[in-house]
Amino acid sequence: MKRTAVTMQRDLDGDPAAPATRRVDGLGLLARALRDRRPDQGCFIVGVTGAVASGKSTLSETLRARLAAWPWRPRVELVCTDGFLHPNAVLDMRGLTARKGFPESYDAAALRQALNQVRDGPAAFPGYSHVTYDVDPALLRRIDRPDVLIIEGLSLDLDRQSTGQGPRLVDCLIYLDADEADIEQWFVGRFLGLWAAAEHDPASFYARFRGLDRDQTAALARTVWNQVNLPNLREHIAKARDVADIVVRKRLDHAIEAVDPRPPA
Repeated sequence: MKRTAVTMQRDLDGDPAAPATRRVDGLGLLARALRDRRPDQGCFIVGVTGAVASGKSTLSETLRARLAAWPWRPRVELVCTDGFLHPNAVLDMRGLTARKGFPESYDAAALRQALNQVRDGPAAFPGYSHVTYDVDPALLRRIDRPDVLIIEGLSLDLDRQSTGQGPRLVDCLIYLDADEADIEQWFVGRFLGLWAAAEHDPASFYARFRGLDRDQTAALARTVWNQVNLPNLREHIAKARDVADIVVRKRLDHAIEAVDPRPPA
């Protein structure tokens, strides 16, 4: 019987009176949905996207470990689209500093090229530092035809799913969904964590905010959310939810609430 989102939701939540051991974990549901969609051969590229601070990196790393434990022990690599952001100097020159994370701040051609090349041979994936808040050449990686490539970040719906033309960038697109208020809370929490860590790291981008107290820093984070990340979510990022192959819904505590696999096109 075909498993619908409702069925998976019931399995995930379980009977409140049932033993915890009978409950089905959301990550397991997601891994099985991916197993059912993987091609018979070649590199299986899985994209994970969603709002800034929605937990894409954490989910992707946990998913990488789960897929690597499949019985046939595939080689699973994990990369991020942040490395394909234009460097800060370029964004500044183009007047896009306040638009960082928006589609025009990415080198979309380089992203497409890397995802096409990695299926047939070595491909370069630039790295990004969330400490310096910039592309870091030292973090560049060369990856050669993994069994599974998980790429997380933004700008992953820039393929035929949204344009109707050309080959897909990814074989399966996962959208990580949550209430806007919850994502804002996660963003503020992450900002405060990076701000606190910068106390003894003058090289950190967040060191410039150490003159603010905690309440002022939280207020700054909310301003950034409302002026940059929330508009980006509503105008661009959320569009990927409509074309995603799988939508994963999260609660405030980051627990997976539902896994909704759409029928293959």
